[in-house]
Amino acid sequence: MMTTFLLIIIYLAFISLGLPDSLLGAAWPVMQSDFGAPIETAGYLFMTIAGGTILSSLVSGKVLKRFGTGKVTFVSVLMTACALLGFYFAPSIIWLFLCAIPLGMGAGAVDSGLNDYVATHYKAHHMSWLHCFWGVGATLGPVIMAQYISNQNWGKGYLTISGLQFILVVILLFTLPLWNKVNSHITINKEPEEPKGISFKENAEKVRPLQMNGVKLALASFFFYCAVEATVGLWGSSFLVNVKGLTAATAAEWVSFYYAGITIGRLMTGFVTFKMSNQVLIRMGQIIALTGAILLVLPLPSFFSVAGFIVVGLGLAPIFPCMLHETPARFGEKHSQAIMGYQMAVAYTGSTFMPPLFGFIASHTTVALFPICTVIFVIAMVLSSEKLNLVLKKKLLINNKNKSSTAI
Repeated sequence: MMTTFLLIIIYLAFISLGLPDSLLGAAWPVMQSDFGAPIETAGYLFMTIAGGTILSSLVSGKVLKRFGTGKVTFVSVLMTACALLGFYFAPSIIWLFLCAIPLGMGAGAVDSGLNDYVATHYKAHHMSWLHCFWGVGATLGPVIMAQYISNQNWGKGYLTISGLQFILVVILLFTLPLWNKVNSHITINKEPEEPKGISFKENAEKVRPLQMNGVKLALASFFFYCAVEATVGLWGSSFLVNVKGLTAATAAEWVSFYYAGITIGRLMTGFVTFKMSNQVLIRMGQIIALTGAILLVLPLPSFFSVAGFIVVGLGLAPIFPCMLHETPARFGEKHSQAIMGYQMAVAYTGSTFMPPLFGFIASHTTVALFPICTVIFVIAMVLSSEKLNLVLKKKLLINNKNKSSTAI
């Protein structure tokens, strides 16, 4: 009962994590005119938020070890609630930039902490559903903001989201003791004690997380996954309008189906994990995503391009949550918090810098390169992931050989 109640709170925290993520893009057309700011200022604000997220993700391992997931989640959600309230009261652009820092830092700590907690304490389907709830929050954010934008009052949109965050802060405050109780009673779902990516020698020498076999390949997988997800989301509509000749409204509608594909796909993945391993789901998702990306490249009618977006979304759906859930099994629970933080930091780096990089390339060439860029990112993700599987398989064979030798 306690475990289920805590899981509900974690799901609520991930809805709250998704709520602010798409607010800036939805509100910026109105915010820009109110502040008299250049259009590219939104990009700088986004990068400031992402910078705070990357920073907090990198240090999250040490912070979580010292204070625990419950306290860190409470403080982090409080930071995001205050930051969103700051957006409501901000008298100038400089105040938006100041509030963007704690907004990003709070999100990074929640993301890393809860991902590691669920990966360590719960079964794989909960990780998929966790990220499905992020999609719920990311979808609700613009819906809530749209109600206020129609009246040219974007500030109340931020105020409403901030109020929802403060409600969660109160819930987290009163449930802080629950985290320790669940930790002492929960049956941890984990692979055999010896993680797949570490040899006995490495365990004995207590290597640093980044020095462990396969960690850099795992980071590369996360980097290119987020490069694909963010680039398709940001530039998909421009590709459909400028290359395929769709109207802006139609293009936006179809790109929204891309996000729906990710959200629905993760809901479905939660059930599929009962029958398939994370590794199989990751590989299947990558194959499906590559198929969708190839549909975008081929000189086919617009319908096939639209279908390609949906297929890419469905393919991406299981990859991120399954890779996160594999972290303790791949590298051991001792190092999982630190590695989870590194993974989230690198993931945010991919989603922060790769879409603007493609935008720079497209501005000097053509947005028609979008499908080719997508295919390249997907292939890079597949190669990193498959190389990681080979490294872990090799280490597992060595470990088994060492066990056999020891037994003899």
